[in-house]
Amino acid sequence: MKYIPPAVTKTAFNCPHCGAFAQQYWSFVLAGRKEKDSTPNIVDLEGTKGEYFDEIKDVGEREKIRIYFEHLATGLPFFRNVRQYAEFEVGNVWFSQCYNCDNLALWVYDKMIYPQRGEAPPANPDMPEKIRRDYDEASTILDLSPRGAAALLRLSVENLCGELGDPAKSINENIKAMVAGGLDRRVQQALDAVRVVGNNAVHPGQIDLKDDRALAESLFRLLNLIVERMISEPKHVDDLYASLPESARQAIAKRDGK
Repeated sequence: MKYIPPAVTKTAFNCPHCGAFAQQYWSFVLAGRKEKDSTPNIVDLEGTKGEYFDEIKDVGEREKIRIYFEHLATGLPFFRNVRQYAEFEVGNVWFSQCYNCDNLALWVYDKMIYPQRGEAPPANPDMPEKIRRDYDEASTILDLSPRGAAALLRLSVENLCGELGDPAKSINENIKAMVAGGLDRRVQQALDAVRVVGNNAVHPGQIDLKDDRALAESLFRLLNLIVERMISEPKHVDDLYASLPESARQAIAKRDGK
């Protein structure tokens, strides 16, 4: 399915949280002024346990406040019914809420402020966590520094090849070893494309600057393709095979002399 990047002009796009293409519900923001000299509720959840909750005798009310404090302590935006306290509408500030996962995104004018995911396609869910962090960071700086994003993606590819091969070897050596082990030619070409283009992207004078963003965007797609072919597809096949009855798997092993 085609990737539709988040935008304030759309009512459906790929969610920056779950990655699904889903309907988005838009909300404007109402603000209630806090009392003079009061500050935002930055919560230390551990500090709120014990005496604070013990003072509230109504068990149901105590549970509601506990849940509210736990939401505050996450540091993430969430909806709470505060309309009765609102004094004014906050201009050019919006929330989009995903129909699929219910998570919120915060926008100022036409820019998504939270989560900081940039405009790159979401990472493949099977992407290793270490590599995913670099991928997400590259996404957040895509607009500001396409060449920096390309450099991070090359690092991601090197780390991925290290996980699939030998971390002590270079990316080129790992690709060569995987080719010798029967690596799909198209995956090998994708790996080499990321290796060569990413390497050139961090050396001034070897790449046309006006092409940097397009090249960086292609690196995101290629990295996801590599993860899909090298990790996701084998995982799906293994899961399918494991779902077969034990007797069927034993018969297959006997047939193959294992």
